[in-house]
Amino acid sequence: MGVDTNHLTVDADLRVSLGGHSLAGTRRVALLAGIARMGSITQAAKAVGLSYKGAWNAIEDMSNLAGQPLLERMVGGKGGGHTRLTPRGEQLVRNFGLIEQEHARFIQRLNARARGMTEDYSLMESIAMKTSARNQFAGTVHAVRGGAINDEIDLEVIGGMHIVATVTRESRDELGLAVGAKAFALVKASSVILMTDSADVRLSARNQLAGTVTRVVPGAVNTEVVLELVRGGSVAAIITNDSAKALAIAVGSTATAVFKASSVIIGVAA
Repeated sequence: MGVDTNHLTVDADLRVSLGGHSLAGTRRVALLAGIARMGSITQAAKAVGLSYKGAWNAIEDMSNLAGQPLLERMVGGKGGGHTRLTPRGEQLVRNFGLIEQEHARFIQRLNARARGMTEDYSLMESIAMKTSARNQFAGTVHAVRGGAINDEIDLEVIGGMHIVATVTRESRDELGLAVGAKAFALVKASSVILMTDSADVRLSARNQLAGTVTRVVPGAVNTEVVLELVRGGSVAAIITNDSAKALAIAVGSTATAVFKASSVIIGVAA
């Protein structure tokens, strides 16, 4: 059975501190509980994966922080020497068990709420990512088409739109670009061409996104134009000032953003 990678889960180790110093964690308390059950430091240490010396160091450290001994050694008797917990040691194990139960219930509640967090986590990663590419689209690989030279990746993004990119077979394998994989597309604004009348025009460029101009920012040489796409999201283009005038680009006008599949960079979260 494969591992389910579609849901984000939360887990955490429990550790109790006293006066800012770590008193006990799950492993140390398991050591104490093992001593109470087996009556032997050697056997309890082996059960939790500690050396005899490491077990004694942990016990002495906890005793010093607790301010009183947690163990007492009984000498002699029919079975020879015997080690047991002091009342303070028994109390620590008992209270840690109660805290552990509450901790488990808290993690369970957190995981119940985390079932819908996977997409938001991916979004947060994308937001935190720094790149010079003006346009970033997060999505899911919809289709992969193998070619003689390059492979074609069809990424479904916001609003069900599709962005097509060409990548080498090596890049496809290295990035794990299979159908259903999460990925993002990067497109530089300077790689985007704007068209204002595309009804009777046929282009070889695979990506053509229609929208409405929402922002026009003229510069000394170039103009930045932002389109609000019909199916959601936006795309920015950098065109010359002369082109902006020739196309009569203005807020509220309609246009289509066009860019080649070779201009799209595909990435995945590390």
